[in-house]
Amino acid sequence: MTEYSKKTVAATKSPDVPDAEAKNDYPLDHVPQTAKKSFFSVAAVLLGITFFSPTMTTGAQLGEAFSFGSLIWILIAGNLVLGVYVAVNCAIGAKTGLTSVMLSRYTLGTIGSKWADILLGGTQIGWYAYLAAYMGQMYALAFDADKFFLLFTIGWGILFGVTALWGYRAMEKVAYVAIPALLILVIYIPIAATESAGGWSAIIDNVPTQEMTVPAALTAIVGTFASMGTQACNWSRFSKSAKVGFWSGLIAFLIGNFIMLIAGVVGGIAYQESDFVVVMMSMGTLVMVFAVIILTMNIWTTAHAGAYAWAVAGSEAFNSKKKNLFLVVGLVLALLFACTGIYNQLIGWLVFLGIFIPPLGGAIIGDYFFTYKRRLPKLAYVRFRKFRISPVASYVVGVVVAYVTNQIGFGVPPLFGIVASGLCILLFNAIFKNDMHEIAKDAEYI
Repeated sequence: MTEYSKKTVAATKSPDVPDAEAKNDYPLDHVPQTAKKSFFSVAAVLLGITFFSPTMTTGAQLGEAFSFGSLIWILIAGNLVLGVYVAVNCAIGAKTGLTSVMLSRYTLGTIGSKWADILLGGTQIGWYAYLAAYMGQMYALAFDADKFFLLFTIGWGILFGVTALWGYRAMEKVAYVAIPALLILVIYIPIAATESAGGWSAIIDNVPTQEMTVPAALTAIVGTFASMGTQACNWSRFSKSAKVGFWSGLIAFLIGNFIMLIAGVVGGIAYQESDFVVVMMSMGTLVMVFAVIILTMNIWTTAHAGAYAWAVAGSEAFNSKKKNLFLVVGLVLALLFACTGIYNQLIGWLVFLGIFIPPLGGAIIGDYFFTYKRRLPKLAYVRFRKFRISPVASYVVGVVVAYVTNQIGFGVPPLFGIVASGLCILLFNAIFKNDMHEIAKDAEYI
């Protein structure tokens, strides 16, 4: 690593001293040990993200395209890839105390990291738009008031955005309420759906009515949380250790996402409907009321996470601690998108995310292990380059690999993209010399 002899001015301030920046969740700095959270706190926040009712819609759509037996293996493979990928990201975030976009600054450089800001922050704005529209449709159906769809969409979108201003603390509190309630619902749905379909034999003997390739299905599963999983560092950085971060991420994204998809598959097959809002509404008035309340709390947690993610991306992009300013700007854009019909583009959106985002996480992981050898110099001791050619080239290769394998219907495209971009760090490091940032000789490492 290239070194320089003088610390930057910022190095004179100890990052372990709590100050007013704690109120901003440390968007541009390492989270100090004094601000770290327990395993249950971080796991609750991450589970609140993965216990995501639109995931059931994805499961229902997959259930239309595959036999039940084939789908189980597809779900296991897709969630295993997602879970391990996110868990490694979470461990890195916990060890370094940095957000995903700040880690991308180490990997891609100060200008290169802007692509990560656009890709990760931008996709979260798209997801938020989808969630706002999802809420609009759910309430329009529940109250038989289609003409108020836009009013419900905008109203809930604004409310979610306002409460997201409280950051991690608000997400934690909502998650503690939403997770137990949604667990009850996802247990009840398969039971009620199976009875409605005439027993498990009817679910297992389901005949597919739609067509989808296995790679596209795997990409959709990973794509459900490709963006949020790559940004899981935003929350795992509050973990007390890398081990806590790893297990929090694995439990949330492997087990939590699998549960949601299975509930969607069974409900979709039983009711022959991929739109889970419609499924909820068809299960009787009592269940509908209960479901609307629970799904509202559930979507609240994920909407918080999306708003938080684009806010910290905006902070990194403009090197500003005014996270809430970027949250409000993104909220306005998301509400505009929510009124354009994004609700009907879910699978295509997930496939796009599954191709372009996982290779970014692969490049960050590969760079952390192969270049930094799991020892990252603290921000205050680094003079960042504008671009680092090796990781940028590695990311491009990962995207190409994911795209081509998805187009030809081969294997698990998101996994191939992650592995290709990660391993290419070794190759391009050998080709492009003097591609590192300048590190102070007396630098502190984490």
